[in-house]
Amino acid sequence: MTPSVATEEFPASESAHMHPKATTGPKADSERRESKQKNPNGFTFLKPPTYSSVEEERQGLKERLAAAFRVFGKLGFDETVAGHLTVRDPERKDCFWVNPFGIPFSLMTVSDLLLVDHHGEIVGGGKPDRQFYNKAAFVIHSAIHAARPDVDAACHSHSVYGKAFSTLGKKLDITTQDSCVFFNHHNLYPSFGGVVLEAEESARICEYLGDNKALIMQNHGILSVGKTIESAVAWFIVMEKCCQVQLLADAAAAGTNSQTIKISDAEAQFTFDAVGTEAAGYFMSSPYFMMVDAESNGSYKQ
Repeated sequence: MTPSVATEEFPASESAHMHPKATTGPKADSERRESKQKNPNGFTFLKPPTYSSVEEERQGLKERLAAAFRVFGKLGFDETVAGHLTVRDPERKDCFWVNPFGIPFSLMTVSDLLLVDHHGEIVGGGKPDRQFYNKAAFVIHSAIHAARPDVDAACHSHSVYGKAFSTLGKKLDITTQDSCVFFNHHNLYPSFGGVVLEAEESARICEYLGDNKALIMQNHGILSVGKTIESAVAWFIVMEKCCQVQLLADAAAAGTNSQTIKISDAEAQFTFDAVGTEAAGYFMSSPYFMMVDAESNGSYKQ
């Protein structure tokens, strides 16, 4: 599939002001931070594929999920056997597709994926020698899919920077354009109850996730959700990078006896409206999926 070209649209009058005369001082900074652009709808995004039958949709979703695992593998988000990504089945809404335990993310294929119901039973898919999954994957993801009918995908792995940032027990500061996608749309689960193997723990995780797109789980790592697997992958990638940036920026600020500059609520909301939507999330991860498809010659579809 050839994506349409994303374009950023500027008002006609803006070209005359791309290089305004520089002003300095507290007043100029205050005016800049209080000014607000009016229209965040300046981008054209590639849309998710459509399907002519539920069987075609199921196959397409499985291919996209297998590719998502390879994206995670390519970016180094896998660690030993930890991590799980899921997509809700398009017909059996109480079931989801998940990775079997112990298959490397970078080798995941459609035929590896398991269909699991909300009782934890494997009801389809997979290879004969891999009819088992990470129990933590079921406990966390079954609770999310049940609690969030508005999302069809969820991602969690023990990525390095998300894991490191989670030990601080705090939410992200909104200090960069990228972090604005999480403005008023991520939360902290301020507890660690051990490996998630019981329904009570997953219920608490869902409670703190709420209607957000991402959750920082203290002493554990990060988790993201989306209407599509692509948006869930995008939010995970962006949050991992934001955790890395904040760790670096906070260390630099401490070393220079300074503080990071926070983005104002008005500016953060404008940016969120432009690049924090589901449509934006789907498109943001598409280059990674394209690379996986090209580099693997589509082998994940097997």
